[in-house]
Amino acid sequence: MSIITLAGSPSQRSRSSALLRHAAHLLRSRGLGVVELGLRDIPAEELIEGHYAGAAAGALRARVSTADAVLISTPVYKASFSGGLKAVLDLLDEKALAGKVVLPIATGGSPAHLLALEYGLKPVLSALGARHILAGVYATDKQVRVEDDGRIHIDDDVRVRLEDSVDRLAEQVLPRGVVAHEAYDLGRLALAGGFSV
Repeated sequence: MSIITLAGSPSQRSRSSALLRHAAHLLRSRGLGVVELGLRDIPAEELIEGHYAGAAAGALRARVSTADAVLISTPVYKASFSGGLKAVLDLLDEKALAGKVVLPIATGGSPAHLLALEYGLKPVLSALGARHILAGVYATDKQVRVEDDGRIHIDDDVRVRLEDSVDRLAEQVLPRGVVAHEAYDLGRLALAGGFSV
């Protein structure tokens, strides 16, 4: 199984990138392979000028085409998802997300900016062919903190929602009957009352 993450922030220290890295870590702990890409992996000139034929754009399309799932994160600026992310998405083929499970993640200054995820980003993902878009994970700036040393603090509510979304994504991309992470699955079974520990 192949999973790709697309970070829509140019900063590695952004809150949206921090949530995306945490989601990637959770997927890896379940035995899934994850490739991380973002704005920083495409030369600014190619993004600004929309160089569809550029080498970086071609590499991006190749990675996305082989992925079973795509996680996309963005900060919310001026009540919309980032222009940098839009520039990245513009380099993809018209139906690049067809047949893929997509998980959108966003951070913004207030709960009201959740609408940018629902009414701004999701329609663009649909235009790229995505038909299986999981419920997005949105967090306010106060719910995600990145320390100077790189440590990430995620409020419990956001952490639970992100972990639940990652669980649903993993269930979608793993063939039925495959155990992604034995300890994780046994823990879920125990919580569900399936057996005593």
